[in-house]
Amino acid sequence: MILVFGKTGQLATELARQGGVVCLGRDVADLADPEGCVAAIREHAPAAVINAAAYTAVDRAEEDEALATVINGDSPGAMARECAALGIPFVHVSTDYVFDGSGETPWRPEDATGPLGAYGRSKLAGERAVAAAGGAWAILRTSWVVSAHGSNFVKTMLRLGAERDSLRVVGDQVGGPTPARDIAAACLRMVEVLTSAPDKRGIYHFAGVPDVSWAEFARAIMKAGKRDCRIEEIGTAEYPTPAARPENSRLDCSGFETVFDMKRPDWRVGLAAILKDLGEG
Repeated sequence: MILVFGKTGQLATELARQGGVVCLGRDVADLADPEGCVAAIREHAPAAVINAAAYTAVDRAEEDEALATVINGDSPGAMARECAALGIPFVHVSTDYVFDGSGETPWRPEDATGPLGAYGRSKLAGERAVAAAGGAWAILRTSWVVSAHGSNFVKTMLRLGAERDSLRVVGDQVGGPTPARDIAAACLRMVEVLTSAPDKRGIYHFAGVPDVSWAEFARAIMKAGKRDCRIEEIGTAEYPTPAARPENSRLDCSGFETVFDMKRPDWRVGLAAILKDLGEG
C-alpha cells in the first residue's frame, strides 16, 4: 500500500483513481503539524509515501510565509526522515517556482535555484529538507498543473470563456501545462523504480509538452471547449499580483525520461481527457 498525503487536491484525486493507495485528508493528517504526519506514517506502515499535499496559495503566501514554510518545508522533511528510517521510498512533488524564471532555456534539476517569492522559498525549503533526510527519496518538480478537479487554469478559462467575449491573458510567461493524471502516473512510476533501485534518488523534472504561453494555452482551451472568446495577449507588468511569477517555467525533463522510461505528456491529449471528464468532450 502507498500512503498519499492529500485527498481533495488535483494530484491526490488522480492518485486515488489509480488504486492501491490510501489518501489522507487534512482532517487526518494536517501538514501544519509535522509530527502528526510522522505519526500517520507509523500508523499505516505503508510500502511507500507520496506527498501530494502543499500550501499552494501563491499570493497569500506572501503574508503567510511562516505557515507556508511549515506545510511545504518542515512537514515534507519530517516525512522524508521517517521514510528513511523505515527504509521505504518517499516521493515529494515540488514546483518550477524554485527558479527565478529568467532566460528562455529549460531549467535542469541541477541549475541554481532562486525563488522570487514566499511560495517558492517554502517549496525550496522542503526540497532541501527531503534531500537531507537520506534514504530512497525523489523530488518531482512540475508546472502548470491542470485537471477536471479543484481550481485550475483550464476550469477558470472554460468558465470565463462562457461568460465573456474576450479575455486578457499574460503572453510572456512560458511553461509546460501538466495534467494531474500524468503526474500521478509519474509518481507511481518513481515509487516502483525507487523500491528496487534506491540509488535513483534525486531531483527530477516532469512537465507537459509543447511549451506555451498562458495566452496560447488559453486559446487552445477555448478552441477545444468550443468557447467563442477572444484572447488578448498582455505582458506580466499589465497583470500585477502580490507574488511575482516566473516568466520562464520551461523544464528540462530528459533526466526523468531516461531514468523512469516515461515520456513527457502531450497536454493537448490531457486537455481532451479533462474536457471529457467535465462532460464537454
